[in-house]
Amino acid sequence: MFCLSLLCLALVHSLSVSATVYDVQVGGANGTLAYSPEAIFAQPGDQVVFHFNPKNHTVTQSSFADPCGPKEGGLDSGFVPVATNTTDSLPTWTITVNDTQPIWVYCKQAANTPASHCGLGMVFAVNCGADGSPNSFSNFKSAALAVGASLSAAAATSTASSSESAVSTTWTAAYGNVTIPPAAEPTLVTETITLEASTWTTTYSSYPGSPAATPASLEGNVIKVTVGGSNQLVFDPPRISAEPRDIIMFEFQSKNHTVTQSSFDDPCRQLNANGTIGFDSGFHAVTDNATLPTWNITVNDTAPIWAYCRQKTPTSHCGAGMVFAINSNEQSARNFSAFQNLAEQLNGTASTSSSSSTAGESQTSVPASGTLSVGVSSAILTVVVAAALVSSLL
Repeated sequence: MFCLSLLCLALVHSLSVSATVYDVQVGGANGTLAYSPEAIFAQPGDQVVFHFNPKNHTVTQSSFADPCGPKEGGLDSGFVPVATNTTDSLPTWTITVNDTQPIWVYCKQAANTPASHCGLGMVFAVNCGADGSPNSFSNFKSAALAVGASLSAAAATSTASSSESAVSTTWTAAYGNVTIPPAAEPTLVTETITLEASTWTTTYSSYPGSPAATPASLEGNVIKVTVGGSNQLVFDPPRISAEPRDIIMFEFQSKNHTVTQSSFDDPCRQLNANGTIGFDSGFHAVTDNATLPTWNITVNDTAPIWAYCRQKTPTSHCGAGMVFAINSNEQSARNFSAFQNLAEQLNGTASTSSSSSTAGESQTSVPASGTLSVGVSSAILTVVVAAALVSSLL
C-alpha cells in the first residue's frame, strides 16, 4: 500500500514536471488582428498564457458551429486594453487545459459589426482537428471569415437601401440631404486599470479601431496641434490618436480661429446633442509677431472627437476643410477624409445656425488660454480653467 502511494506521488510529480506552458500573443504591436500562434495541441495539465498587445482584445470561448458567438458558460478574459506602443510588461491571462477536447476561441471586439475582429479572422484553437478534417482550424477560421463577410454584405445592403430611400436619420447628414455612413456601435466595458503604481476601475465605450483606455502615463502626454498659420486654413496635424489623460495643446497662428467641437454628421456647427454642448475655445486673434496663444483639452475617453474652426469671415473656414479629429477610425467609412469631405460638401452652411456658430465671427476677438476636459462619446465632462485675457499686442 505504501509503495502504491509512492507510485501515485511519482506519477503526479511526473505529470507536473512534464506540463507545458504555451505562450500566445493576442493581437500585435503593429495592430495585427490575430492570435500567434493561431492553433496549438496541448495535453491535460498544460497551460496557455495569453499575452495582450495593443489595443483592446479579448480571449473568448466560442464553438465550431458559431465561431464569433460566446459559448454559454465558456471562458472569457474580458476586454484587456493596452496602451499604444506598449512593448514591456504586457498583461496576461492564463487557462489550464483539462482534456483533449477542442477549445475554440475568438476576439469579441466590435462583435456583430463589419469591423468584428472575429469576422476579420482573429480566432484561435486548442486541439482542433487535423488539416483536411471537418473540424480543422482552417475550416473554423473560414467560418469566422464568412461571418465577417455576411456582416459587411448586410451593412452594404443597408447603405444602398438607405441611399435610395433617404429616410433614415442615421444615414443622413444634419442638413443638405447628404447620405453618410452609420456610427459604430460601442461596447460598454468596465475594466481595472493598473499603471505604474496606481490601480483604478474605469467604465468606457470601446469603439472599433479606437485606442485602449489605458493612459500612456499617469500625467498623460502633451500633443501639440497648430491652428492656422502661413495663411493656411488647416489644423496641423489634422487628426491624431490620443489616450485618456493626454493633453491636446492647440497653438493659434494668424489670423483668427477657433477650435469648436462638432459631430460627424454636422461638421460645421457646434455640437448640441441631448443637452450636451460641445467645447469651444472662442476666437483667438493673432497679429504678426504676437505671442502665440494656446488652449488645451484633456482627453478622458477613446471615442472619436470631431472639431472645426467656426470662423466665417470672409468665407467659412470649415467649408474650406478646416476640420480636425481625435481618434477617428481610419479603417471605417467614418474616417477623417470622409469628415472633411462632408464639411466641404455642406460648405459650412445651414438653413439655421446655433447662436454659438455665429457669435463673434470677426477679426477683433481677444486671445485667451485655457484647458478643458472632454470624454465619453465626445461629450464635455468638466471645464477645468477658463483663462486669462491676453493683450493682442503681446
